Amino acid sequence: MTMKTLASVLALGVMATPAMAAKGPFVSLANTDFIVLIAFILFIGVLFYFKVPGMLSKMLDDRSTGIQSELDEARSLRDEAQALLASYERKHREVQEQADKIVAQAKIDAEAAADQAREDLARSIERRMAAAEDQIASAQAAAIKEVRDTAVTVAIAAARDVIAKQMTAADANKLVDDAISQVDAKLH
Repeated sequence: MTMKTLASVLALGVMATPAMAAKGPFVSLANTDFIVLIAFILFIGVLFYFKVPGMLSKMLDDRSTGIQSELDEARSLRDEAQALLASYERKHREVQEQADKIVAQAKIDAEAAADQAREDLARSIERRMAAAEDQIASAQAAAIKEVRDTAVTVAIAAARDVIAKQMTAADANKLVDDAISQVDAKLH
């Protein structure tokens, strides 16, 4: 007998002490307490014979092992989830930093574009002002020339009228002869 079996039988004997306090002889088939004790001892013996405590122990150990493996798996899943979360948080920070850099660069580019647009606008205004001044000067020169031409035309007409009133036929022939001699001198 093993130590467990001996301890179990001894414990049963101690638990059967109240049954021994019954009236009459204890070891008798007429004593129901004795019959119950024998049936109980036989039941425990059958359990030990078929190794039920070992099977129960093995089932409990298997269940304990299963629970431990589930706990280990849950722990590893939790660690993996935490690592994944840390990875996503790191990626989120990197993306946020990159987005901040893009926004900062966009602001710098926008300011540079605005400055360039202001410079282009100023140059365009200067070119247009210069073109307008050139047009004004050209219009002014054309107006002055037109006024001069009109003044010359008016002066020539007035001189013709004055000369026509004062000139005689002899004076006209003399002027024609002088003009021919001047042309002849210039051509030869």
